Amino acid sequence: MTVILSGFADEISPDLDAQLEVLAEQSIRHLELRSAWSVNVADFDSSQVSRVRRALDGAGMAVSAIGSPIGKIPVDAPLGPELDRLRRIADIAAALGTSLVRVFSFFLPPGRPPGEFRGPVLDRMAALAGIAEERGLVLAHENEKEIYGDVPERCAEIIRVVGSPALRATFDAANFVQCGVAAPHDEAYPLLAPYLEYLQVKDALAATGAVVPAGQGDGQVRLTLAALHDAGFAGFVSLEPHLAVAGRFGGFSGPGDFARAASALKGLLDDLGMSWR
Repeated sequence: MTVILSGFADEISPDLDAQLEVLAEQSIRHLELRSAWSVNVADFDSSQVSRVRRALDGAGMAVSAIGSPIGKIPVDAPLGPELDRLRRIADIAAALGTSLVRVFSFFLPPGRPPGEFRGPVLDRMAALAGIAEERGLVLAHENEKEIYGDVPERCAEIIRVVGSPALRATFDAANFVQCGVAAPHDEAYPLLAPYLEYLQVKDALAATGAVVPAGQGDGQVRLTLAALHDAGFAGFVSLEPHLAVAGRFGGFSGPGDFARAASALKGLLDDLGMSWR
C-alpha cells in the first residue's frame, strides 16, 4: 500500500504560493489547508476560496483535508455559531475538492473533571456529525490538549457513542505525549485503529513536551506507522511539524524546519519499506 503525504503548509509561510513551492520541493502534492495569507480557512470569503482553487490547479496540488478549528471553543459557548461555521466550511471543502474536515471536542474549564462534561460534549459532537452526514463530510477528531478528547479513552468514547460514520479519528502522537500518555502507540492505537481516518505527524519529548521531528521523541511514531503498514493503510499522512512555534490554535516551522520534518518522516517510511506519494 502507498500512503499519501500531506502537510499543514501554513507552517511554511503565510503566503500560499510559498507554501506550494516548498511542498513541491518535498515531492508532496497535497496540503492540509488551515490558513493562507494569515486568514483561517473558516474565515475565507468566496474570492479567497477561488484564489486557493486557482493556485492549487496551477501547481498541480490538491487538498487532503480542511484543518478547521471547529470544536476549539469552550464547551459552554453557544453552539449555534459553531454549527454555522461548519456549514460554511462544508461549502469551502466542496469547492476545494475534499470531504475531510479536522475537528476538536471543546475546551474544558481548567481544574474541572472531564466526566462532568461528558453529556454536553457528546451532544455537541453528535450535532456536528449530523451536519457532516447531511453535507457528505467526514469529520476527523484530533486528540488535543485541554479538550474533552485529549486521552485515548475519551477519544474512542466520543466516536463510539456518537456512532456516526461521519465522525472518525485522526491520530497525533505528540499531543498524546503532551497530555501525559506515556506510550501513545501502545495505549491509543488499539483503541482508535477501528476509527482511524487520517494520521497527523509530529513527535514530542515526554520530559519537556518539546515538539521534535517524527521518530526523535517519545510518541512511538515508528510503531504506529508500522502498524498502519501492516493494516494496509493507504490514506493521508500529514505533517504538522510545530518546530518553531507550537500554539493553542496552530504552529509554525518555516521552510527549513518543515523540510527537516519532511525528511524525518520520509526516512521512517523508507526504513519501514512503506511507499509514499
